[in-house]
Amino acid sequence: MPKLALGKEEKEGAGTTPAQQPEEVEHFQAPQEGAATERTREQQRIRGLFRRTAQMVCMFMKRLCEEETSVVGTVVRAYPPIFKTKTSAALLDMLVQEGPSNPKQVPAMVRYIHQWLMANEWPDYNVYRPLLDLAEAQPAEVVMALLRVAPSCDRAAMAMWKNIMCSCRTAEPAMLTLLDVLANWPGHSTSTADGDCKAVLALAATVVMWKILQEPCVPHVVSVHFPRLIAHLLFQVLSSTLETPEAVHTFWKGCQQQHGLATNPNSFAVQTLKALLCQWHYKDVVVALEDKRAWDTLLCADTHHCAVGVLASEMPHACITLCSKIAFHMLGLLDKDMPYWNLATMAFLVEILERLAWNEWHERLLGILSMNLQSECRERQRLALRGLVVLGKNISMAIRMWGLHTRLVELLGEKDSNMVNMSIVLLGCIFPYNGTKIETPLALQLADMLLPLFDSDDSEVQLSSMFIFRDMIDFSSEMIQRALKKQVRRSLLPLSFHCHDENQRVAKVSRATLQSSATLLQRKDLLEVLQLEQTWTFGVLAEDRSRAPEHLRQALRYLDSPQESLRQAAISFIGMAGLHLRGHKRELRRVCQALEEKAEDISPAIRSQALETAILLRAAEKHSGCIFGELLHQFRGACRKRVSQWCCVQLCCWNAEEN
Repeated sequence: MPKLALGKEEKEGAGTTPAQQPEEVEHFQAPQEGAATERTREQQRIRGLFRRTAQMVCMFMKRLCEEETSVVGTVVRAYPPIFKTKTSAALLDMLVQEGPSNPKQVPAMVRYIHQWLMANEWPDYNVYRPLLDLAEAQPAEVVMALLRVAPSCDRAAMAMWKNIMCSCRTAEPAMLTLLDVLANWPGHSTSTADGDCKAVLALAATVVMWKILQEPCVPHVVSVHFPRLIAHLLFQVLSSTLETPEAVHTFWKGCQQQHGLATNPNSFAVQTLKALLCQWHYKDVVVALEDKRAWDTLLCADTHHCAVGVLASEMPHACITLCSKIAFHMLGLLDKDMPYWNLATMAFLVEILERLAWNEWHERLLGILSMNLQSECRERQRLALRGLVVLGKNISMAIRMWGLHTRLVELLGEKDSNMVNMSIVLLGCIFPYNGTKIETPLALQLADMLLPLFDSDDSEVQLSSMFIFRDMIDFSSEMIQRALKKQVRRSLLPLSFHCHDENQRVAKVSRATLQSSATLLQRKDLLEVLQLEQTWTFGVLAEDRSRAPEHLRQALRYLDSPQESLRQAAISFIGMAGLHLRGHKRELRRVCQALEEKAEDISPAIRSQALETAILLRAAEKHSGCIFGELLHQFRGACRKRVSQWCCVQLCCWNAEEN
């Protein structure tokens, strides 16, 4: 560009038009006469064209150097005539090919392209080539500038996004930048080269993604990053539910007017998530979540993690590999200072953990789950236990979990039966490999916690508690064994009753645990009965007069057992042990009253046995010692031979009347 022309343009400013220049054009002409007149006119025309082109270049360069701010909303700017010419587009193309002399010009060029497209709805010049060249050279600059220029994704911006996302040169880096913005709620603060540090709203990136998903042909790069998009959209649903700043509200009102979108940002994120699933042929997952009302649950902060768990339970039916990738990206978002997101991540992980072979992730998962087990949040504890139970099935992981045993013992005292069940099952996984490391105070606390679990309604809890108790007896040090004798004595009667459990596995383990307890206490009488495989092992315990009141208090609990065999065993034991309560009228009266209340039992056999035993005990209280011995002898025989106790009672009463 001639220095003279450029200097003149700078003096005249951008508002000067070619119409104002003819005098200056004539100033450069030398006077000609005769045949040279025609050549002079041609020179004037060429010089005028040059001057207008030079002026256009000046205007264009000034335009690029302007410090413009992004326009948030849907207001259409008044475009100057420069954007209506092919020359301006050609000049932009030329400058991009030469390379911007200053990186600060890149955002200005993006703004220029957007305005040129807004001014030319059907452009007949390919302005997308310079756009792609810019995006290839400076992808982050171009993406951030475009989000700032047109956050609501108008017509021109959408055309630019389509070209960027469909080009193999620019799609990948542009998509990664867009994902970074999506993951930062409410705003992603990255300064561009021109010093523009205004935060870009994550919701603007979601609007772009939603618009792209509406296209007939969705760019391939979206499918490549499908798992990460799922994780980021789930995160945005929760983030926008918990916090929606005023700037987001203002921006969203403009989007609603322009696109007619959902009423709330979190609902829009859910709408985008559904569109993403449907686009990749997971419509059955969308329908399944609709049937379970999980989409509504997703919009509530307190239940968001439950809906994420439902999504995780449905996704493996579609693709298990996809689930592992989603979980990987959800783990990447755990650094966010959002406890609710930790909850959602764990809910997703726990649901798919059993279906995945994540050996390389076990260590990290163990750390996450262990940390949440120490939390005061009940739901986080529950999810952590569920995940740890799955990991505990792996021997190497069970060995590493020993550091959690103190916390697990504490959780055995919880009122939540589900948490108690998982805690005892988890202890059952880790104790066999680490039991020798237990210390005396913890052993005593654990034994006290285990004893009530022998009567759990959950057979797995029963088995686990008995296994752990037996391991403590068999493999602990002599010092711990001596300290445990009190708890072991308390275990004899429950274990004796459960030898008659309807669940054969429980009955078998109860007998084995009872044998270990008898060995520790050196109860030869009990061991002899067990070796003979006699059924009524509790008959030996009934003869212990010093512990009769304590045993009876334990036995009364079994009168309400849902198992008929345990109720029958309890009544038989009460009958034998109750004969040793002579002189304890209050205790005997309470026992007889409890037996008489079983007259309404659902089982006719139990009703008859309870009433007969109550009559026997009342009769024993009224008669002398010789009659007592005879009654006791006959009652034992009735129990062992399983004959009708009513005949036994009639015989005893007849002998009493004769004497």
